[in-house]
Amino acid sequence: MGILINKETRVIVQGITGREGSMRTKYMKEYGTKLIGGTSPGKSGQEIHGVPVFNTVKEIVREQGEIDFSVIFVPGSGLKTAVMEAADAGVKNIIPCVEGTPIHDIMDMIAYANLKGSRLIGPGSIGILTPGEAVVGWLGGNVEWANKFFQKGNIGVFSRSGGQSGTIPWVLREGGFGVSTVVHTGTEPVLGTSMADLLPFFEEDPDTAGVAVYAEIGGSQEEECAEVIAAGKFTKPFVIYVAGAWAPEGQRFSHASNIVERGRGSAKSKMEAITQAGGFVAERPTDIPIILKEKLGK
Repeated sequence: MGILINKETRVIVQGITGREGSMRTKYMKEYGTKLIGGTSPGKSGQEIHGVPVFNTVKEIVREQGEIDFSVIFVPGSGLKTAVMEAADAGVKNIIPCVEGTPIHDIMDMIAYANLKGSRLIGPGSIGILTPGEAVVGWLGGNVEWANKFFQKGNIGVFSRSGGQSGTIPWVLREGGFGVSTVVHTGTEPVLGTSMADLLPFFEEDPDTAGVAVYAEIGGSQEEECAEVIAAGKFTKPFVIYVAGAWAPEGQRFSHASNIVERGRGSAKSKMEAITQAGGFVAERPTDIPIILKEKLGK
């Protein structure tokens, strides 16, 4: 079944009448996501691709019941307010598909979501996809591409890169595997939910046999995953490919938030941490399915 989302997950879109909100709503609905409503203040009563529009998130809860996921497409200046509105309404998971958010706003959003018992994924995430079940956000781009590149299988996928969140499923498909769920954790330097936070979900999922990660230098998410593995909280095969291994300390690579400092976040530190914890390192992305076949006996 994968993690976090399936065909029964109840989803709303904040900012549904905007260009991005409307376009992504169409994609999510066509893929099969259970969209129960969207918000756009002052436009209650309208419909976007057959999805009813409300003024506020609380109005949706009042009329439609509990919300599992809110996907947010609003200008960056209004993101903090939108996240807090969703948390106030008791939305279980909030995924802001917005980049370039001020750090102090991100810290406020994370703290507020935690206070209200909501999980914030991102900001800067393009979404989550469980093949054949549902997509929240715009991971996959359109139904044709999503069906082609995200084939159903038993390997969970993480990445901080939106583009590479599609590369790894393609590599797995070419190597004879499919994916259970793909999670783009987000591109911002501070995130509401890390790979390590989500790793236990894949451990508990009976349909996930292993996890593949496209890693980049900078940040400490992979080292944190190593800590989870070393603690015995994840016991399935864990394979990473680390991009940017050539970069010296202090060099920014790929996302602006990725920087190597003080020995943590380098390709060497990530690979050593994962290997020492019992995970596996691929020299090339195409080596990932080869390693998984060996470890899973496929």
